[in-house]
Amino acid sequence: MDRLYQQTLVIIKPDAVKRGLVGEIIGRYEQKGLTIGNMKCLKPSLEILSEHYSEHVNQPFFKKLIEFMSSGEVVVMVLEGVDAVDVVRSINGATHYKNALPGTIRGTFALDITENLVHGSDSSINAKREIEIWFRSEAIL
Repeated sequence: MDRLYQQTLVIIKPDAVKRGLVGEIIGRYEQKGLTIGNMKCLKPSLEILSEHYSEHVNQPFFKKLIEFMSSGEVVVMVLEGVDAVDVVRSINGATHYKNALPGTIRGTFALDITENLVHGSDSSINAKREIEIWFRSEAIL
């Protein structure tokens, strides 16, 4: 299988920011050879969160997810590198923290299924869509 140079979106969620894990999390991505193309810290609006999570709007967890994600600051990054989408997902670990392998971000630090520290795009198509949502007119370095 060919290795592809890709961009992907990562969100370091409010629980990780509040717990002081931003540096640890970014370090894990950088240690794996990924580079930061753009990064910002913000308190996300309900509008941007609703657009980002639009595929979950009819799910029972949607309201709780939006409330959590808008509860504090997040760090949003475009990460770049070879097979960046899969590499980030591997570093993040399984979405449900109980299924995340030891050594992954969620396996090491997560305490809840909603407050699971990080988001990573699940495909290159979704990465492009998510990057456009969070970095509309900003240059990606």
